[in-house]
Order: sequence, then structure tokens, then C-alpha cells
Amino acid sequence: MNLEPNIVILSGGTGPERNVSLASGKALAASLSTSYKTKLVDINKNALPSELNPLTDLVFPVIHGEFGEDGQLQSLMDSAGLEYCGSATQSSRLCINKIATKKCVSDVGVRVPKSFHFNDPAQCNADELIDKLGENLVIKPVAQGSSVSLFLISGLCELEKQLDELSPGDWMVESRVYGREVTIGVLENHPLGVVEVIPTGGVYDYERKYTSGATEYRFPAVLDQEIENEIKSFAISSFEACGCRDFARIDFIICEDGNAHFLEINTLPGLTPTSLLPKSASSSGYNFDQLTRKLISSGLERFFNSSSRVNNHAA
Repeated sequence: MNLEPNIVILSGGTGPERNVSLASGKALAASLSTSYKTKLVDINKNALPSELNPLTDLVFPVIHGEFGEDGQLQSLMDSAGLEYCGSATQSSRLCINKIATKKCVSDVGVRVPKSFHFNDPAQCNADELIDKLGENLVIKPVAQGSSVSLFLISGLCELEKQLDELSPGDWMVESRVYGREVTIGVLENHPLGVVEVIPTGGVYDYERKYTSGATEYRFPAVLDQEIENEIKSFAISSFEACGCRDFARIDFIICEDGNAHFLEINTLPGLTPTSLLPKSASSSGYNFDQLTRKLISSGLERFFNSSSRVNNHAA
């Protein structure tokens, strides 16, 4: 009997990052199919495919943001007895919430920008926000990825105008930290290489993330050793504090004084040709195929050790 599981890759989803997820799924499937029996499934509704079998399938979700990265999908897989790659339900639910994540990592000594959480823009006092956070601000959704609905604010007038235009929802406003944007992958509790992100126009938004040639990447980033060590230390501290497993990608900004500030954790980072986790991994000596095999290694171990599968074969 073949004990190797099918690797079932779930991509797509219904959120704004659907096209990126489809590209990630395609790249992952192409890589893993040379060594494993793979199946690529396009998810077009917020539900778990009924054909998944916990005795034969290891799931690799690459649905970024809504449903895939917020703990909903992980909770359904847990209930179905499925083993899967990436962070589990509680950690996924935590890390999609930027406010909760920042508090969690700040509690273990990781430096974070000041921020304020709000739901109704009409109830915000712009003057008080400027006093508390400064004139240069970033407004973004609390629980979305890929710089969806990112607004850069400079001064009271711009803040008042943007608040007037925002719909009620789960929002945060954050002190804008200026400096070098970097990101780092974490693989099984080990830091990978640091990647510097240099977007044209100075803002790493959704368009620049996924448009070829719109952003320059330096990997490995050229950093003072002390700064690089701090970023790697902060990355591992953040990963562990938030209960992540297998892999993640963590974003920081390095200010002119050399201090790195945490921005967010991506528990299901992109695996497209322009994605950052493969760049971070390449800085640590992994090519893309080596990376994808490493990404599933802990999931495979859980699959082989799962009680339902062990008991089934013992019977």
C-alpha cells in the first residue's frame, strides 16, 4: 500500500487576493508534482471541498487573506480530521488581526509602531489621532493582507478627508514609520534571509507587489550585522509568541536610527514568481523546489503520526 499522501493544494478563494492565490497554487503544484501526487483545487466559495479524505490527503492551503488565512479554513479542516501545512486555527486567527498580533509581539519585546483601532470613522477625533500618533499616518484594514485598502496620510486635512470617505468596518490607523522595508521568512522556527523591498514611488502597495518590474528586491539585504541579528531575533520571537508553525513571512521597517519595527506576520505567504518568501529562502540557499519540499515536511510528519491514520493501518 502506498503510504505517501496526496498533496491537495487549495487556492483561489473569494477574497481580493484570489488571483494571487491562484498563481501561488499553480507554482506550488508544478513544483511538488515532480515528487508527489498532487491535486490543485480552486476554491470559489467559503467551504471545504467534500472530497477531502483525512486518511489519504495532506492539505496545503494557499488562500491568502479572507477564509484561507484567518482561521476559518483551518477550523473546518480540524473538524474534518485533516492534516494540513501552515499555522493552525488559533494562530491563523490571531495573525490576520494586525492589532492583536502587534500586542502579542510587543509583549515579548518586539518593537512596534503606535496605532489606534476603530470601527466607525465618524466617531474618530482627527485632532486627537494626530496628537497621539503624529501627522504622518497609515490607515488600513485590521484583517486584510497584500496592502489592500492602504491609505497614506499626511496632516490633519488629509486625515479628516480620508475618515469622511471611509465606510464603517474594522480599521486601524498607525504611525507611519519611515525607513527601509524588509521581510524575512521563518521556516520551522529558523530565520531565513532578509529581503529588502524597494518599490517605485516609495509605497509597497497591492499593485507594486504583483506587477513585475514595479519593485526592486535586494536579497540578501545589505545590512549591518547587528541590525540583521535583531531582525532575525524579532522574527523568531514573533513567530513563537503568536504560536505559528511550519512557516511564515514577517515584515519590518528599519528606521534611520537602525531600529527595526514590526509590521505584520503572513501565515500563508505568496508563492508566486514575484513572492517574497522564495526570495528569502534563496538567500539561505534554497531553490524553489527545495523550499516547497521543506514547506510540507512538518505537515507530512503530522500526517504520518495522526492517530486516525495510525489506527486505520493498524486495523
